[in-house]
Amino acid sequence: MQWNDTDQPVGFLITFRTYGTWLHGDHRGSVNRFRNKYRTRKLPAQEEWQRVNRERMKRDPGKLDAEQRYFTETAIRETCRKRNWTLHAVNARTNHVHSVVSNGAMNGDGALNASKSNATRTMRENGCWQSELSPWSDRGSKRNLWTERSLVDAIDYVLHKQGGPLPKYREERENGTDLTE
Repeated sequence: MQWNDTDQPVGFLITFRTYGTWLHGDHRGSVNRFRNKYRTRKLPAQEEWQRVNRERMKRDPGKLDAEQRYFTETAIRETCRKRNWTLHAVNARTNHVHSVVSNGAMNGDGALNASKSNATRTMRENGCWQSELSPWSDRGSKRNLWTERSLVDAIDYVLHKQGGPLPKYREERENGTDLTE
């Protein structure tokens, strides 16, 4: 299929970050409510703005270790299974999580919110997140995927373009290594 003749995306590229790992003012650019539309330029880097945002943080930036990544991916898989959503790909990294989901909805808000809340709950239930605060930054990205080609490209991006493989939870436990690099 080359195009989608409906008002409904074929899927969503869902992305959310750990707390404090990409602040406004960062050299990679950022978005706000005025610059969060398709093809809108990102906000430019501003060291002073980034410094102010860093000082306002309630805690240190978050990094996910192998156990937390494992339970985050487990929670997303379980969420999709229970809601009859199609999970095409998921990849939890040390400072962000990507998934590609088709859920039959008009927007990706439900997939984003369910992924974040269920990942937090699952980590807490398994003893690898004790804080009352969320491990995640506010909001996240819900990129509409309008064509089969964009869906395939998003799956490839999530599975193969996130850097090298990270050690797995079971490997860390067996080897006694720290996997938050």
